[in-house]
Amino acid sequence: MSGAILYADHRLLAVAKPPGVSLATPRRYPGGAVARLLATLPMGEVQRWGIDPADTFLVHRLDVGTSGVVLLARGREEHRHLSGAFASGAVEKTYVALVWGHPRPATGSWSARLGPDPRDRRRMRVDPRGKPAQSDYRVLAAPLHASLVQLKARTGRTHQLRVHLAAAGHPIVGDDLYGGPRHRGVNDPRLRQALDPSHLLLHAWRLQLSEQHGLPELVVTAPLPSALAAALATLGVDWNLLQ
Repeated sequence: MSGAILYADHRLLAVAKPPGVSLATPRRYPGGAVARLLATLPMGEVQRWGIDPADTFLVHRLDVGTSGVVLLARGREEHRHLSGAFASGAVEKTYVALVWGHPRPATGSWSARLGPDPRDRRRMRVDPRGKPAQSDYRVLAAPLHASLVQLKARTGRTHQLRVHLAAAGHPIVGDDLYGGPRHRGVNDPRLRQALDPSHLLLHAWRLQLSEQHGLPELVVTAPLPSALAAALATLGVDWNLLQ
């Protein structure tokens, strides 16, 4: 699956990250995440847009299985301004996810504190002594077995949306780290296949940047990844009618 350039100017770059691409940045290879992300783009796109990988920097990250909008800065000064925009709340990210079950009420918020899971260093967990976290949600569609939800993380804790959803009893479809058993009583073969993806169905759908420090006001959306689009189609959910 390939990525795509969603927006580009001389200061910033927005890329649609495919699922499966790691944005981890080891100290021995600090530019590795940018290189991996740019390598997902169609051949010639980096040259056509004049992107210098050595002078392009990640401003934020997505989990390896999560798809969607990733913002990059073209230059160190732009990286400083964009990082400041994230820190000041001038950037709003909206996610969509296919989750098991039907959250009730259909609109709400989770505010359980989160901390590391001492039994598994890969995981986070609800912890009353952990850091504050708030996730807002809204159910967009509730077909059989699952729901499509819109999510906004008001804080930026590791795996925040995944942990809050799992703690509420509605883990993300395909999330083996927090989701527990797959299929969950789905007997229809077509549905079982659609609800058994190779990655979690969490997608950073939209990113909105407020104008500041000479940065443009910007709204960028990323097309759904094929596994999520196929699952919704099988469930009879028309994504085009929900946007």
